[in-house]
Amino acid sequence: MTRLTGRALRLTVVVGENDTWHHKPLYSEIVHRAHAAGLAGASVFRGVEGFGASSLIHTSRLLSLSEDLPVAVVIVDTEPRVRAFLPQLDELVTEGLMTLDDCEVIGGTPTTDQADTPGETDAKGKKSL
Repeated sequence: MTRLTGRALRLTVVVGENDTWHHKPLYSEIVHRAHAAGLAGASVFRGVEGFGASSLIHTSRLLSLSEDLPVAVVIVDTEPRVRAFLPQLDELVTEGLMTLDDCEVIGGTPTTDQADTPGETDAKGKKSL
């Protein structure tokens, strides 16, 4: 198996937990579109507290009335693949925050198109790029 390693781009999309796209959670739509686009991976992280442009603090504390917590969708893949995915987000994300960061992948699972790529095997049985 070949792993995604080296230089990559991390896309982080922060939206509200209650934000929807056609009656389903927006974060779920983003993950499903990233999967359909063949990106290496996407994860959703639920915030316990935060605020955005509205300056209203959302929190998970028991006595709080707010339940619309922040969620962050984090996607990591090569720069060309992530940038090719950005137009889909323009359609989906009307409120929220999107950031791009250069990163270095030092371990992970193989991408779909890399899993069957022939490569040399190292001493531990791992294939190299």
